[in-house]
Amino acid sequence: MSEYFIQEQQLSNVTRTIVKDEDGQSLFLLVGRWGTRGDALSLYAMNGELVASIKQLSFFFGTRFELYKGFEKVGTLKKLLNLNADFYYVNQLHWTVIGDIRNHYYTIHHNNHKIMEMSKATLFTGNYFCLEVENDEDAPLCICIAAVLDYWLYNKKKDNNQKRQPMVGWGSC
Repeated sequence: MSEYFIQEQQLSNVTRTIVKDEDGQSLFLLVGRWGTRGDALSLYAMNGELVASIKQLSFFFGTRFELYKGFEKVGTLKKLLNLNADFYYVNQLHWTVIGDIRNHYYTIHHNNHKIMEMSKATLFTGNYFCLEVENDEDAPLCICIAAVLDYWLYNKKKDNNQKRQPMVGWGSC
């Protein structure tokens, strides 16, 4: 299991995001934008290799996002329910995402196996979101899913009649 940290104030900002490990070393760079159909975020390793991306398919009712590992499509993320908890599903991977995105706490599971858990953490250098990922190979997709959940959280608060501005990445941490 590995932990990945994203500075809390940077998660939804309109700048690039750097994802770090528990030692503060930069591991990934997330860049891109949201707002219209076809927009995407791309996650790069620090050596410049594209490791994952997520592309927005639709904008209004039933917004969906395609997930890519490298250049291969591996699933589509869509929101299913919003009762007492937020519930999302990634077809093809058969991952369920459940939790409370308003408080930035949720888990990703495949059947009864936990893939990731996200929570808040306070470190000496500030407040962070901590992604605990069971298998390092899943980390890039988990980071992309976290970006989408953050996008949904902050954009569902906006007035639906207001023109939405594109977002670039989740900030730089």
